[in-house]
Amino acid sequence: MPAAPGRSIAVVGAGRLGGVLARALRDVGFTVFGPLRRGEAIPAVDVALLCVPDAAIHDAAEAARPHAALVGHVSGATGLDDVDFSVHPLQTFTGSEPPAVFRGIGAAIEGRTEEALAAADGIARALGALPFPVDDAHRAGYHASASIASNLLLAVLDAAEQVAGSAGIPSAEARAALAPLVRQTVENWAERGAADALTGPIARGDEVTVARQRAAIAEGDPELLPVVDALIAQTRVLAGHAGDRVSSRSARSTTPGEGRSTAVGDVRPTTPEDVRPTTPGDARPTTLAGASPSAERTRA
Repeated sequence: MPAAPGRSIAVVGAGRLGGVLARALRDVGFTVFGPLRRGEAIPAVDVALLCVPDAAIHDAAEAARPHAALVGHVSGATGLDDVDFSVHPLQTFTGSEPPAVFRGIGAAIEGRTEEALAAADGIARALGALPFPVDDAHRAGYHASASIASNLLLAVLDAAEQVAGSAGIPSAEARAALAPLVRQTVENWAERGAADALTGPIARGDEVTVARQRAAIAEGDPELLPVVDALIAQTRVLAGHAGDRVSSRSARSTTPGEGRSTAVGDVRPTTPEDVRPTTPGDARPTTLAGASPSAERTRA
């Protein structure tokens, strides 16, 4: 197999992933050339592994083909039209990670031939990653899933940081305070799935708190309302997917003369007008989520 420790690999591309990958491959026993920058000569090797932007894969593959028995890329979204195989490490990289960063992560692999697929599998396993197959027909969907879990998640976290700023919490302090909550939420999701991990006012059917939160965002960060409203709507759908466990916590309207109940799955948009005016007797200390500190510790 041309992709096993002791064999030669040219890592083409000196970006964030290229540098980390070259160090990691060298660390597990490959003979590594690179990471090679644009225009640098590619020596004769068993494998040329392209760590270049998707738009540059075609030209990089043509340049590498005369010098390598097999050519592969590390793109999650691009097919195999120009290469023999692909290995996509399912991780985010800054460029400063140690070689051990690949151990235990997933790696999507595909090959045009049995030899090429074996090469992709060998590279992933040598790095300590856990390979799984993704064919060209499903590559865009797979990569979209990865982008939602990483890139789009950062947009949500940035929105949380902005709203905390409007509540008077500096960015650094907000990140430090919210990070443990984010980590535990991710751990709960990984262990139990989203529906069972869901907590908070929407899961409880507490539309008054949801409306207060939305009103605070409308006042301090109105540009975030479209994304917040979309997330609220999707969270209501998620709460409905939890079945009887969540339905038993559905909020029932107790307003005299109002002949309907509001269940968790009700997707009626919540507006600031839904919030009851605060009276002196309601003046309890509140957190960012709009509930009392003791309640948030037990119900967040």
